[in-house]
Amino acid sequence: MPELSEVRFAQILGQVRKLAKEQGNCISEEQVQDAFAELSLSDDQLSLVYDYLKKHKVGIGEPVDLDDYLTDGEMDYLEAYRKEIMLFGEISEGEKEAMILSAMAGEKASQERLIRFFLPKVADVARLYAGQGVLLEDLIGEGNLALTLGVTMLGAFEHAKESEGALMQMVMDAMERHIQEAVEEADKDKKAAGKVNQVADKARELAGELHRKVTAAELSEETGMSERYIEDAMRMSGFAIEDLEKNP
Repeated sequence: MPELSEVRFAQILGQVRKLAKEQGNCISEEQVQDAFAELSLSDDQLSLVYDYLKKHKVGIGEPVDLDDYLTDGEMDYLEAYRKEIMLFGEISEGEKEAMILSAMAGEKASQERLIRFFLPKVADVARLYAGQGVLLEDLIGEGNLALTLGVTMLGAFEHAKESEGALMQMVMDAMERHIQEAVEEADKDKKAAGKVNQVADKARELAGELHRKVTAAELSEETGMSERYIEDAMRMSGFAIEDLEKNP
């Protein structure tokens, strides 16, 4: 087997997950094997890929029940949301195509009706991304914002089917960005908490030795941490590190 490229493996895995989403969050074993053919994965390695996909709500050979991944609170929200958007009434597939064409021509009324038509689809897409550290209602909100903006951009497309696919891609992209931003924010918070805890622990140790609060300069000299690092930690804590003197 050729040497496994982690970068290429990650790229293919991303492509497989994208294909699965396009197919209703389902993919066949044959499609997975074809996607990874260039890497000549062993049966054990393919099994790990299947396990990974299943953990990320991708059905192997048959769709998964996405509601199984929702909390009770998310299920209640989704039910209430669906009841609310049902009040807009239903639109047939024939009407949908006519609406898309009118929306592509810039007709505001058709754009608004098109938004209402796609609201249930946004909720369905949000279920694919639930359980990744963000609220379902926030995912739906981000998707609806992307949908609202997207219908005003349909004039850039030539065909109705092309524009429909582009709209849902905008919705998916918006949800993925929101998840990524949440992950990055959580990582920042984790690093900030680590910095605060580190400074607080060192300040507590030194204060115990001196039997009084310590200054940033004293802590810096004792630990080798820069005064700026210590002061940043103090600000991040809301000046709540009790063994550290506040700057005058």
